[in-house]
Amino acid sequence: MQIAIVLGLLLVAIVLFAMEKLSVDIITLLLLIALVVTGILKPDEAFAGFSNDIIIILAAIFVVSGGLQRTGVLDALGRPLQRLAARGSNPLLLAMMSLVSSVSAFMNNTTVTAIFIPPVMGVARQAKLSASKLLIPVAFASILGGTCTLIGTSTNVAVSGYISRAGMTPVSFFEITPVGLVIVFVGIAYMMLIGRRLLPDHRDENLTEEYEIREYLCEIVVTAGSHLIGQKIFESDLSKMEFRILEVIRGEAKFLPDAKTEIELNDILLVEGKVEDLIKVKEAAGIEIHAEVKLGDRDLQTDQIKILEVLVIPQSDLIGQTLKEANFRLQYGMTALAIYRHGQSLREKIGRIKLRLGDLLLIQGPADRLDELRHQTDFWIMGEYTPPVYRKSKGLYTVAFFVSAIILGTIGILPLSIAFLCAAVATILAGCITVDEAYEFIDWRLIILIGGMTAFGTAMDDRHTGAAAFLAKRIVDVLNPLVSALPGDYGLMVILLGFFLLTVLLTQPMSNAAAALVVLPVALETAQTLGVNERTFAIAIMLAASVSFITPFEPSCILVYGPGKYKFIDFIKTGLLLTIILIIVALFLLPVFWPLHTMPGHSVG
Repeated sequence: MQIAIVLGLLLVAIVLFAMEKLSVDIITLLLLIALVVTGILKPDEAFAGFSNDIIIILAAIFVVSGGLQRTGVLDALGRPLQRLAARGSNPLLLAMMSLVSSVSAFMNNTTVTAIFIPPVMGVARQAKLSASKLLIPVAFASILGGTCTLIGTSTNVAVSGYISRAGMTPVSFFEITPVGLVIVFVGIAYMMLIGRRLLPDHRDENLTEEYEIREYLCEIVVTAGSHLIGQKIFESDLSKMEFRILEVIRGEAKFLPDAKTEIELNDILLVEGKVEDLIKVKEAAGIEIHAEVKLGDRDLQTDQIKILEVLVIPQSDLIGQTLKEANFRLQYGMTALAIYRHGQSLREKIGRIKLRLGDLLLIQGPADRLDELRHQTDFWIMGEYTPPVYRKSKGLYTVAFFVSAIILGTIGILPLSIAFLCAAVATILAGCITVDEAYEFIDWRLIILIGGMTAFGTAMDDRHTGAAAFLAKRIVDVLNPLVSALPGDYGLMVILLGFFLLTVLLTQPMSNAAAALVVLPVALETAQTLGVNERTFAIAIMLAASVSFITPFEPSCILVYGPGKYKFIDFIKTGLLLTIILIIVALFLLPVFWPLHTMPGHSVG
């Protein structure tokens, strides 16, 4: 019964992750509650994953990465790209992917992608290239770089933490570096020789056409006898019917409404909504509709009023909230006109849509609020790129702290968790980042996901339900004839390939870390049953979670989806062959660095 409960919860989790109706942290917490309520785990076991030193490492890396971003170090690294823009697309592509993958080897790949999107788009404009020719390579390079070190991606850290709790030697900082470097080289070579020819060329268009909101914008004139007169704009009947009043033209003045603005006779209101719905309320509201008016960017902005795109980034507090819940208009002084997500513009009732990572917002507001927006940690401005001021001394301090942590942790003078914790605290004490900013840069959803899914893996082990052993036995029973029929270790390699492909497939509906932690317990049990090196299987799962480029569901790919104006098929065309090539490369290298018949838990390299 307990095995059935755990496997049932696993199936429910996969479905919920795929549906994206709830955030990953809420799904994870619901799983933990279910495991405790059903008696499978005790409370201390359910929350043991959060006490793992891996959690400290992750949080500390987020803080130091925030310091590198706040001091302008990462933006300074991107400046050489601007000089290469004049030399042509090939040198630019090679330098860009090399730089992004190098940085990503020591930082979370999603964060690296978010940081590089604005400067790369600026370089694309300078080189008169479509951003779609560069942004997929940026995302792919960040993912490739994550395979080079323990901290290159949260998945690596999560896998190392799990096998450590299982009694194996944790993954050392540079243990996977040789294989990771080969993967990076192959990935960049593929993009230079084949992938760049498959990239789409989506040229920038007029913003209002791009978001398909022209037909939803119209002017209305408030006529005598209208009961709208005297109503506060945000509480008016039009607002209650989900129409958005973007601007008010009163005589010669044109201005943005605020919470105190009341509608007056002869006001001309720029309204977003369905024209046919406006017609239905025309007589009752006492308005005249100028539906034939064709409005574009110039009509939406003046010297005092601007429209621009902003990208929702990983550390944004907006994720999981609606625009209404976030009180967007009052908090940022801007009006959201439309949301662009995964190739579709969401225009109706956008105040009710829960925002996600990678969403692009088309916003309008006073020009004097732009400087304030550039310092926001909730989104990146996608218009003209203005990098943060480079604070050289503070930046050098942050780099020194980061490098020192890597050295001290790698050679064993300090535990890796303490080394990175020292670096994070030193970054704050040195004034490179404030305490409040440090908390904002930590991806708490990811922390909860890894801590919770580690506990879920515990629920599957032999000390609790034996669900992992149950699945492993059936996998071995089914594949044993194959193992016996094939010479040498070819049968074992086919089983390893099976787990590799399973992980790659699960990273589509689930996060990479979650997919790895779901497959890992079963893979380790299978290796144990077959009497082969568990570490080979563990590293295989770790790498498998980082070499899937088939769909845009990887967070780094989600981030570039909107800015690059990509379609779903663009990722399949560019990434499918790359994924197949990297699977072959990884499977060839795995037994070389982690022999199948080495004693379990032994670290090779």
